[in-house]
Amino acid sequence: MARVVVNVMPKEEILDPQGKAVVRALGRIGVDGVSDVRQGKRFEIEVDDSVSREELERVASTLLANTVIEDYEVVEGE
Repeated sequence: MARVVVNVMPKEEILDPQGKAVVRALGRIGVDGVSDVRQGKRFEIEVDDSVSREELERVASTLLANTVIEDYEVVEGE
């Protein structure tokens, strides 16, 4: 078994209200110097050798990410 990680993040041009809320909250708890936060999702998938990189890309692009507003990255071996 291998672990594959798929990171999904809003595209840069997409407003991230959750990230903005974190930035505001950081200021309220006295943490200065943080100008931006982007909140995303991390999927950890256990796969065997029968799952190809092409299949992982297809899973990420059709099921895990909304590619209209999100970018994704498939990282093998994490």
